[in-house]
Amino acid sequence: MRAIRINMRYRSWRHACKVMLVIRRRAGESLLIGENVELEVLDIGANQVKLGIRAPREVPVLRKEIQLTRQQNQAASQTLPPTAIETLREALGSRTSRTSRT
Repeated sequence: MRAIRINMRYRSWRHACKVMLVIRRRAGESLLIGENVELEVLDIGANQVKLGIRAPREVPVLRKEIQLTRQQNQAASQTLPPTAIETLREALGSRTSRTSRT
């Protein structure tokens, strides 16, 4: 019965992700992505895995949540009316002039 549950979960996970290569590695082992990127498992804890990444400087390496936040910020900034930016500038300008007097 347990194998059936695992297979059902695997099918739903596989359907949602489309394609994902799953590789098991122990601490100290690594894998290569292309010719220039090496991913090494440095430490395995109870709730986290510490990874080391060797890549050329021109290859961007970002945590996924940072990339998602960046995309959300860019989308939000595009929806601001031009007057909102000017209002913010004025508010910040009056705030700095108040603090400079103190």
